Amino acid sequence: MDRGHEIAMGLRRAYWAMHRQADAQLAKGGVTADQFVLLSILAEGDQITQQELGRRASSDPNTIRAMLVLLEKQGLVARRPNPTDGRARSVTLTAKGRKTYQRLWKISDPIRQQLAGLFKQPEVTALLDGLNRIAES
Repeated sequence: MDRGHEIAMGLRRAYWAMHRQADAQLAKGGVTADQFVLLSILAEGDQITQQELGRRASSDPNTIRAMLVLLEKQGLVARRPNPTDGRARSVTLTAKGRKTYQRLWKISDPIRQQLAGLFKQPEVTALLDGLNRIAES
């Protein structure tokens, strides 16, 4: 079999296995795995544009917008016009969003522990290096 195809299929299987587990775990907190990704990116900083959020989440603008609308309805995020670019929207976590994120972080800890337990540190370094090379190619 073609090595490139094997790598692609292995990445797909691994992603979907992790995604299904994360969705099941995070559903207890009322969000999807994809919504949790947005919350975690927003928790890293104060405010970013929707465009930057999409870039960091590796997702398209329409998907980002749809998820933000849902998160905004739950009171977890706020979207406002960007002060320096009238066409852009800035996104921030609300106080409720920050609290919810902290609770979701704890809920999702078993998944992170399971992933970390699968590899020794040199393997983690090699895996992250390989994944970054794939993302940047």
